[in-house]
Amino acid sequence: MSPRNEHLSHSRIDRFETCPLAYRFHYIDEVKPQPSLAQRFGSFIHSVLERLVAEAVDTNHQGPLSRERAQALFTQEWGETELVGVELFDEGLQIIKRFVGDEGLLDGSKILGVEKEFRLPVGPFTLLGYIDRVDRIDDDTIEIIDYKTNRQLFSREELDHSLQLSIYCAAARKLWPWAKNIKLTFSMLRHGVRLRTHRTPEQIESVLGYVEAVGHKMENATDFPPRLNANCGYCEYRARCPAYANALSGDRLVQSENVADLAAVAKEREEVARLVKILYARKDELERVLKAELKDKDELVLGGVRYRMYTAEKLVYPIEPTVETLVHATGKSPDEILKAITTVNNKALDEFVTQISEDKDDAKVAMLMADLQAFAETTNTAKFWAKKVHRGP
Repeated sequence: MSPRNEHLSHSRIDRFETCPLAYRFHYIDEVKPQPSLAQRFGSFIHSVLERLVAEAVDTNHQGPLSRERAQALFTQEWGETELVGVELFDEGLQIIKRFVGDEGLLDGSKILGVEKEFRLPVGPFTLLGYIDRVDRIDDDTIEIIDYKTNRQLFSREELDHSLQLSIYCAAARKLWPWAKNIKLTFSMLRHGVRLRTHRTPEQIESVLGYVEAVGHKMENATDFPPRLNANCGYCEYRARCPAYANALSGDRLVQSENVADLAAVAKEREEVARLVKILYARKDELERVLKAELKDKDELVLGGVRYRMYTAEKLVYPIEPTVETLVHATGKSPDEILKAITTVNNKALDEFVTQISEDKDDAKVAMLMADLQAFAETTNTAKFWAKKVHRGP
């Protein structure tokens, strides 16, 4: 009997592990997918960047990328997609402009690959994939870059355990055996941030063993149950998924009647958490439709509900003139005023440190964070925390 999968890939493995039913629809039944808006937008941005960087390689470009050329490619690609809406167009254009600015001086001769294909033997399987971009940093180092249009940044744990980056690292070791150091990078295009990690030879060996084991599991599987998860609202096959339909109706798959049974309580809690994410994703999707309709209308009245758009104002006080005014009004020193009214936003600080630390070694970054934390004040707030335990390599 011929194998079910002509080859393995990160996308096949990820789909199988995320939801076996979606895997069956896509790879066994070969049902035509209906990509979500986010998926189509991400593919569109990838296509623009692929063409832009490939041109730089083909022409051995030296210097900054042309913003005009980038915009021309963007407009051309937009005309070939089914994406619509001026807001989405502007959002994508800003991502491309930011990319051009962040690239700085680009040396086309140092780009080793764009959409670089690899085929890696793993046991009886062939592992197939495409790397967005590979840069030569120096005679011993290359950087694997994968473009991401995600709205949320990955956590350090997600980055260090990314199966996708692990597979890319294994492929890079075969394609460029001279590279002693391989940097693995998610380029977060919406944020202008590059998240970097690395893998040890031992980790790569473990990952390849894991890929082979999952490959056998995929070949031998006879049951493909739906598996509710946070991505259900964006799944191409949600329209034919019974679990998604049940989630939208508010049905829960498990209900614990005995609250003394902590295992049952925890199981229901996780199920409810997944349902909430699905419902919120669907709510956001429906609201986008209503908001688009309200662009040309003052209000909508549907099903006994009135819908309107309104502008919420928020005052932002610039630091210097605000402090100066309070000094004159109170007679207090600028230091006293600043200490009383200002704090640093943790997320903004983390993003800033990430940006300025790209060219610094880990020791200097660690020292910088230690200096910052030395005068940070610690507050304690009781919060409930829960996160899935990572079981992969």
